[in-house]
Amino acid sequence: MVNALLRRLSRRSLPLFFLGLPLLLPLPVHSQPTTVERTQNDGEIRDPASETAPPGLVVEAGDAPIDATIALRMQQELSQLLGRVESALIAAQTLGNLGDVALQALDAGGDGVGLGYDDGARVAAAKTLLRDFPELVRQQHYGEARSRWLEARSQLWQSYPNDRPRNSAPEVRSIWLDRGTIVAAGSKAGLEPLFDRLARAGINTVFFETLNAGYPIYPSQITNSQNPLTEGWDPLQAAIELARERGMELHAWVWTFAVGNEAHNRLLGQSSSFLGPILDDHPQWANLDHRGDIRHRGSRKTFLDPANLEARWYLIRIIDEIVLNYDVDGIQLDYIRYPFQDPSAERSYGYGEAGRSRFQDLTGVDPITLSPNQVDLWNRWTQFRVNQITTFVGDVHELLQRRNPELILSAAVFPQSRHDRTHKIQQDWESWIEAGIIDVIVPMTYAADTNRLGRLMTPMLADIPPGALLVPSVKLHDLADIVAVDQMQLIRDLPTSGYALFAAERLVDNLKEILQQTHGENNVAQPIPYRQPFKAALDRHRALKSEWQFILAAEQLWIDDEKLRLWQASDRAFVEALEQLAEQPSRAQVVVTRDRLDQLQQGLPQWLSLHRVNNTYQVDTWEHRLQAIEELLAYGERRLAN
Repeated sequence: MVNALLRRLSRRSLPLFFLGLPLLLPLPVHSQPTTVERTQNDGEIRDPASETAPPGLVVEAGDAPIDATIALRMQQELSQLLGRVESALIAAQTLGNLGDVALQALDAGGDGVGLGYDDGARVAAAKTLLRDFPELVRQQHYGEARSRWLEARSQLWQSYPNDRPRNSAPEVRSIWLDRGTIVAAGSKAGLEPLFDRLARAGINTVFFETLNAGYPIYPSQITNSQNPLTEGWDPLQAAIELARERGMELHAWVWTFAVGNEAHNRLLGQSSSFLGPILDDHPQWANLDHRGDIRHRGSRKTFLDPANLEARWYLIRIIDEIVLNYDVDGIQLDYIRYPFQDPSAERSYGYGEAGRSRFQDLTGVDPITLSPNQVDLWNRWTQFRVNQITTFVGDVHELLQRRNPELILSAAVFPQSRHDRTHKIQQDWESWIEAGIIDVIVPMTYAADTNRLGRLMTPMLADIPPGALLVPSVKLHDLADIVAVDQMQLIRDLPTSGYALFAAERLVDNLKEILQQTHGENNVAQPIPYRQPFKAALDRHRALKSEWQFILAAEQLWIDDEKLRLWQASDRAFVEALEQLAEQPSRAQVVVTRDRLDQLQQGLPQWLSLHRVNNTYQVDTWEHRLQAIEELLAYGERRLAN
């Protein structure tokens, strides 16, 4: 088992561009703040909830010098973009929609993917620049190097086959449908065009904002209230009906421990001091900071104390009410964390009545007296709070298993390092995966460019344990459509199970048309990976194999006959096992299938060693797709065990 684990870790060959480069800045996300910022006035931490991580690489026209580090990063950036574009072009080619147009050379000396004169010329121009770029920099022709680089990037963006269907594998195509958009719709009739738009764009999963700022969006018997902005109709029931009619899944998106904020107070004409409906009734449930303040000074939100058993039971009852009264397909937990804090500056949370009392019962120490300098006790205090979040996720998982094992549990999570998360927001989602209590992890990887997105995803992909599916996010706010397409392509080329878009209000006009052209309504009928993992794995492999066969038929696969024979034999054995698993799922067949996949994965680097020399991105992508199939097998086995 140890050797198998080591092989699995060694196979996580992530794109060369992202390795060895420092992360410049962490990523702010819509409910999981990731940076420590200080205001000029009071030095307090503020929560950059509405921000997006800045670009990982900014290139501007002009004659400014290009040092060796920047030159390398510019080359790597363009090379990676070239790989993503070619990956998309091949996916379009393998559908056979372009007649007899042949695939041209994919190596660095070729003319690019032959999808018409314009596409081929653009790809070829980018490859020419990659060859010329080091000499331009060496001769200090910085202006020419910059202008040609910017032009090549623009031309590659234009080369994306956004006007045609692609041979796309099954994936989670999800989107958050937020309260503001729901309120603006005003009725089921108002929601209907929105769901039509989502279906046409190929969306198969909607995260529908159901509990926000302490208010249910539906008429609740638990709270005896409904969000005043949606009174007079039941948006949740309307959305479920609209999703069903279009073959889409609808998951109730629940703000968990965040239960009030000043922005929502303004919408309702309430005082800024209003703590939210839950804490207004139960102030003793509040999560307090080390100064005893209820409201987070950065985000202006209020939070429940996760250690308070009454507050936890209240949330469980609301979730139970949703799954008992509404035909939802799953629950998504958001704000499944403590408020953002800075323990190094002794700014921390968790000092509600219950949190302090329970920790003191365990240790004999009131946590309000502790400081990070008291390392052992502080670590126990940190782990105590981490456990409150983890056990609550376990409680929700147990509830859903009891009510309906087919319900999917997902979580919108913070994407930074495990160390930072446990110390700053007490969120350890890796332990949720290891415990088998979460189905889908949706890291809010909001980035202003694809470079930054890749740098955020790379360490996460290297360390994620098996047993759950990973669905990274793209934030559409202030993002050019072509950059959104590019980010989705990167997600697709890495070992993931799909993407999540934030948010529905931004899926309009050109981007909606692009998704309709490339994915479209027909793909809604594909198996959703979290719903049918083994069938999705089989269909994913079929899509991958079609690329292999296409490249081979075009005589662009750099491999000798003996290695090709070994590769084909190993692949046939894997397909036989995978087909049987998809037809008759069993844990015994999972073992057989995984063993044959392991043999295929071990052999591929040897068989494609020559092809990789000039096609690094392509081979990396193929290996990542096999890793994604491996994750589907692990997830499917866990579902079988449950």
